[in-house]
Amino acid sequence: MKNNINIAIVGFGNIGSFLFNELKNKIQEIEIKTGKKISIVAISARNINKKRKYKINKKIFYKNPLDIFKKEKIDILFELIGSSDGISKKVVQVALNKKIHVITANKALIAKHGEPLSKLAEKNKVNLEFEAAVAGGIPVLRTIKDGLATNKINKVVGILNGTSNYILSEMENTNKNFKEVLTKAQALGYAETNPKNDLDGNDVLSKIRILSSLSFNTKISKNVCLMDGIENIELKDIKIANQLNLRIKLLGITELLNNKLFERVHPCLVGKETYIGNINGVMNAVILNGKPIGETVLQGEGAGPGPTSSALLSDLLSILRGNIKYPFGTPYAKRKTIKNYIKDNYANSLYLRFEVKDKPGVLSEITKRLAKYKISVKRIIQTPDKKSNSATIVIITYKTKENSSKNCLSMFKKNKNILKYPTLIRLFD
Repeated sequence: MKNNINIAIVGFGNIGSFLFNELKNKIQEIEIKTGKKISIVAISARNINKKRKYKINKKIFYKNPLDIFKKEKIDILFELIGSSDGISKKVVQVALNKKIHVITANKALIAKHGEPLSKLAEKNKVNLEFEAAVAGGIPVLRTIKDGLATNKINKVVGILNGTSNYILSEMENTNKNFKEVLTKAQALGYAETNPKNDLDGNDVLSKIRILSSLSFNTKISKNVCLMDGIENIELKDIKIANQLNLRIKLLGITELLNNKLFERVHPCLVGKETYIGNINGVMNAVILNGKPIGETVLQGEGAGPGPTSSALLSDLLSILRGNIKYPFGTPYAKRKTIKNYIKDNYANSLYLRFEVKDKPGVLSEITKRLAKYKISVKRIIQTPDKKSNSATIVIITYKTKENSSKNCLSMFKKNKNILKYPTLIRLFD
């Protein structure tokens, strides 16, 4: 690599502007550590006149990011637009084709188009780096690609969305309902105005698919996976979990079962005494299980300008030091495609909450229906509400196949004694 390096930043929101300022302040440190001279020669965002925290030279500002390639000689490009398609995808494609190294925090782009983009990067002998796409400032991808490169990883478990983790933690701490806590999270900047991808599990799914590919040396999965979000978690569930010495956490899990890939994202009941049960607020954590290393735990802030910028700059230093790497740690041609584990066959202990009319025979109806679908009851908690003439019934089951629980619960839609569709939360084992 040449000594004088030109850098472009495409996308100048909170992350892009923070990165710009970090680069300006740390240029000397970066140059000492890498032996390279760096210059920011281009910035792109939709609105040049928007009031920003950090001042920029309008002479290097481009409204259309594609114009940068016509007018500037770029060596390294940061893509910080977001979204899996459209201009973000186009910018990355053009850059790689022009033999420009790309650094991105865009997990949706990598999860959806990581395969062709990695192939393009390899073809043109440039880097496609995306450490910031998973778990913010936690160096989990570099740990898998480098630190644990000779280990056989068999399972990854993570709290990978700070918004969801904050909401669940705050509901427990403040005794406030989901809607109240979400509003607070939005006011604090922990949740977007439209937080759908954070709450329904899609954000975690993108990250899990990237982790799967790196951990198991596979092509990124496109299969339908087991996925639930936290939108249906009520304060009542938080309180009952507390009584059981448990907490609810939104987990992303990927593992190999019978040599098949099983990815899933859903709320889990975890023990208060466990490590994962004590990751609270906006923190993220990843647990890697492999051989011969055993269990490796990484924890830190998973989002925000600071942690994300830290990951972006670590990728920059790696490139400046001349480390041309395969984007997913292994050549594209050597990465395999493996069959998907059939999610309906997976067995898990369940927490089932029923809101019912408080009348004789209702509990018997429920247990008979469960028995019909071979769902064995481990524990029952029944709490009547005399004011509303209703009752809450919580049933903890032994391990039950997904298909059995799905079919069984669907039958309760027709039962007039059941006031709402049952809440299901899986126990973490």
